[in-house]
Amino acid sequence: MCALCGVIGGNPHWTDGSPRPGAYRRASTTPERRRERQNRVAIANQVLQAFGMKLADWQGSAFLLSTATGKSEMVDDLSHLWVVAEKLAGRPCDPLAPETIALLERRHG
Repeated sequence: MCALCGVIGGNPHWTDGSPRPGAYRRASTTPERRRERQNRVAIANQVLQAFGMKLADWQGSAFLLSTATGKSEMVDDLSHLWVVAEKLAGRPCDPLAPETIALLERRHG
């Protein structure tokens, strides 16, 4: 199956707001869900910057992870982000490594 078919038919991830009536959700409208998704992308980008990468939303159904050298790959949901980041970087990308956290603290006070 091509990547596009997989994205179109994909199941929602737990980090995405649920549009189902009666389901608990902080974001109850489409604009609120999009805003929450953009907030998650912005937070992920703060960490990914330490590894020379950037994440972008792709049609509200997946993400596009890119390196500074132009390599890119689709990421189905945020649970797959670090696996794909390590694949693109060709090295471990640990967002919880002490040196990564120290860099983020210096950068964002």
